[in-house]
Amino acid sequence: MNLLLLFPQDFISPERVILTDHRLQHLVSIKKIKLNEQLVVGLVNDQVGHGTVIAIDDQHIELLIQLNEEPMPPLPVHLILALPRPKMLKRILQTISAMGVKHLSLIHSAKVEKSYWQSPWLEHDKIQQHLILGRARSL
Repeated sequence: MNLLLLFPQDFISPERVILTDHRLQHLVSIKKIKLNEQLVVGLVNDQVGHGTVIAIDDQHIELLIQLNEEPMPPLPVHLILALPRPKMLKRILQTISAMGVKHLSLIHSAKVEKSYWQSPWLEHDKIQQHLILGRARSL
């Protein structure tokens, strides 16, 4: 995770954030984050900046953040893609999100299995999850 994505519900004040979900687990077990360490953070669909760890334990992590930079502009690309195999779709979604592609159209073609359109990977929540994972790896 190169960019810690923040959501409006994470804020306890305009400059303070508390995380208690999978991002906490990633920061503690994978990144081995310590007190007073700085991270690159970004508010979804808003600015990016830096966050400083001011409290950390097994239950939560608290950050003092400063959002003062514009995010990378999206690529001026509209990707049109024949629907891939469902397992491949999640990797593609993460990759295009990390690259900054904002527009994607999935289409049917002769080689696309009709059953692919029934896949649970096409549900809005699943697509959103993989786009967020890709964006978190973008910086």
